[in-house]
Amino acid sequence: MTTAPGATPTLVLVGHGMVGQRFLEALAARGLTATYRVVVLCEEPRPAYDRVQLTSYFAGRTPEELSLSDPAFLAEHGIELRLGDPAEHIDREARTVTARSGRTLAYDTLVLATGSSPFVPPVPGKDAEGCFVYRTIEDLLAIEEYARRRATTGAVVGGGLLGLEAAGALKGLGLDAHIVEFAPRLMPVQVDDGGGAALLRTIEERGLAVHTGVGTQEILADDTGAVTGMKLSDGSELATDLVVFSAGVRPRDQLARECGLAVGERGGITVDEQCRTVTDPHVFAIGECALAADGRVYGLVAPGYEQAETAAATIAADDTEQRTFTGADLSTKLKLLGVDVASFGDAHGTTEDCLDVVYSDSRAGLYKKLVIGRDGTLLGGILVGDADAYGTLRALTGSVPPLAPESLVLPAGAGAPAQLGPSALPDDAVICSCHNVTKGTIRGAVTEHSCTTVPEVKKCTRAGTGCGSCVKVLGQLVEAELEASGVEVDKGLCGCFAQTREELYETVLALRIDSYQDLLDGHGREHARGGDGCDVCKPAVASILASLAPTIGASGHILDGEQAALQETNDHFLANLQKNGSYSVVPRIPGGEITPEKLIVIGEIARDFGLYTKITGGQRIDMFGARVEQLPLIWTRLVDAGFESGHAYGKALRTVKSCVGQTWCRYGVQDSVRMAIDLELRYRGLRSPHKLKSAVSGCARECAEAQSKDFGVIATAGGWNLYVGGNGGATPRHADLLAQDLDDAGLVRLIDRFLMFYIRTADKLERTSVWLDRLPGGLDHVRDVVVEDSLGICAELESLMAAHVAHYRDEWADTINDPEKLARFVSFVNAPDTPDPVVAFVPERDQIKPDLPLLTIGTRPLEGAQR
Repeated sequence: MTTAPGATPTLVLVGHGMVGQRFLEALAARGLTATYRVVVLCEEPRPAYDRVQLTSYFAGRTPEELSLSDPAFLAEHGIELRLGDPAEHIDREARTVTARSGRTLAYDTLVLATGSSPFVPPVPGKDAEGCFVYRTIEDLLAIEEYARRRATTGAVVGGGLLGLEAAGALKGLGLDAHIVEFAPRLMPVQVDDGGGAALLRTIEERGLAVHTGVGTQEILADDTGAVTGMKLSDGSELATDLVVFSAGVRPRDQLARECGLAVGERGGITVDEQCRTVTDPHVFAIGECALAADGRVYGLVAPGYEQAETAAATIAADDTEQRTFTGADLSTKLKLLGVDVASFGDAHGTTEDCLDVVYSDSRAGLYKKLVIGRDGTLLGGILVGDADAYGTLRALTGSVPPLAPESLVLPAGAGAPAQLGPSALPDDAVICSCHNVTKGTIRGAVTEHSCTTVPEVKKCTRAGTGCGSCVKVLGQLVEAELEASGVEVDKGLCGCFAQTREELYETVLALRIDSYQDLLDGHGREHARGGDGCDVCKPAVASILASLAPTIGASGHILDGEQAALQETNDHFLANLQKNGSYSVVPRIPGGEITPEKLIVIGEIARDFGLYTKITGGQRIDMFGARVEQLPLIWTRLVDAGFESGHAYGKALRTVKSCVGQTWCRYGVQDSVRMAIDLELRYRGLRSPHKLKSAVSGCARECAEAQSKDFGVIATAGGWNLYVGGNGGATPRHADLLAQDLDDAGLVRLIDRFLMFYIRTADKLERTSVWLDRLPGGLDHVRDVVVEDSLGICAELESLMAAHVAHYRDEWADTINDPEKLARFVSFVNAPDTPDPVVAFVPERDQIKPDLPLLTIGTRPLEGAQR
């Protein structure tokens, strides 16, 4: 095909995986989508998604959240995406591609990004019902459905990266999980015998059975054709109901073979340094289907991205950008089954005359090996159990580190000097291998593009937006560059305090300061001492004083004395202020469990006070439209019926949502309602930097949506899994697994520690999700502190929580029994019996809603009335 002069040439992309999507972005960045008609033939029923994070589906991420393709991007650039319509035939002479639908597309340029297919060993029974591969979202959906319907035990064939992730997924689904690996160790490509031993020990401690050095000879099935077991090469049999094959992948090059393109002896479409096929200059191949110029097929996403950029640059024929792909760094850092595993450079020490520097602690599951050349050059390494130094060490590969090799592997406290930081790296060191971003580029984002935060640098450079393993180093570089540029960042809470919220918390705790004014006068900025403070620090300090009240000897009620003047509007009236000046009332219903009698009481109160009622997403009943003077009357009736404050107005625990659990549900494995009630009653009234939400699910089906909560609990056959740092709000974040298979006491103990550590170290108005991402070391640091007690503060954290539990008081009950507190619940202090005329309602759907036009008119208060 030859495009007529003036006509728009056509580029056809076959495949829409991660590399295919990156290729489209590279085309758009070079303006090629404006000069080409771009058509994408995609085999799957959904657009590109993040295969690197595929297993996170079993941790609660939806397919939509895994998506990498923004419909707005496709529309903006006129890209035609045809889902579920893969290419089936290529006619190179006519330059056409025929899709499964029968459509034939003429092309000027063809790009093959067909990826790879799972390798299934040719063993008898491999097609039995209950056998799966682990490659696409559809594979995961099928595994999930079969596991819940038919299986109690699952086995994974293959102990590599994907195999371990698949085993973790089966474990998360509640199955007894086995891993069968033909090699003598797990992850044989990435780690050596020492690393494999450390990994094996840690994985077995997590409840998975590992069988190394044996192969699968046959899949056994019953009379219906369903899997019942596996016969292994050592003669033994393994009973299992489900088998997942994860024994490697093979390049998908069948289309290329059929149309006469050259392929490698072991597969892969042969391309040159520009990713153009050696057979046809009009055809390119990128990603896992390509056999690169160095004779390798790359199965990692970072090399695929480099190939995508190279192909796009070649198609653009831009003389200012001469890109080639001659090979790639195979370094990788992953967290598999909760274990950090990393390898980089010449990890196995194949370089002549190289030396190994090894630190191993089998008890702690740690293994660190550096491969050093005779001249001191760092050639590569393996890290198992602790990969914090990965970003720095990988960037130093190929150079002589400024510190002795042994100091780079010894843990803190084991005789190691100060650890090497990213500031020691050269500017050409690659920090983000996924997007090939150097330290110099990151520094330039700060100095030349005025980026001052990690999110800004991510947006500017794309560093940290791939696998995420470089984010910690990225943060360190941004901070170091800001300091080097002389940018003074005031980390103080506000204009009144030079200290952070965390520092103020420690000051209050250590000195037992029980009032805001004492803290301001003794520890505020010089110009603020003796003053009244500001709207930023008052509620922040009020929260600190309330959370520490039992320990420092302060009053625990937020409306007592000085505390009342520090509160924001909601806390000031112990209810949620609504848009028309009325308030809503949300009584506590622990675990969402309520008797018919209590339901009737709520209905009667809503009817008698004319309140709008609604079931909330947190399994509570919200009553809207209460005037401020009505609040004590409503609370009195609720308290008399056994209700108490739900703290829906405060920066405190809101709710602990639950499903019905094993008591009623046929899938439930634990009593989620009981646990939710216990947790809500334990943490009610706990003041924190921001609101806290929780949920308890009785099985892996996750009906309570625990992984979208600040702390969520999911039942397992062996106990409870604890997830932390979730958020379902404006910036959704799925919670991270902190610990698993906990008994009741162990679960409560860890939640106690987690919550008090969060309250102690978070910034003002910082949700747990943001705090966890900001905290140096993130989840790993939190786990070290609250699980391993690395700072030696767990006893103190537990003591602080015990004091809170012992001194809890219901704020509603205390208020209605205190005439001084009741006096504040009026619209006008000099006309206490006069309701606010602005607060008015109109009927809607047999209930009420705010009369907003009345607000627009702006009715004035009574003459002489004071609010």
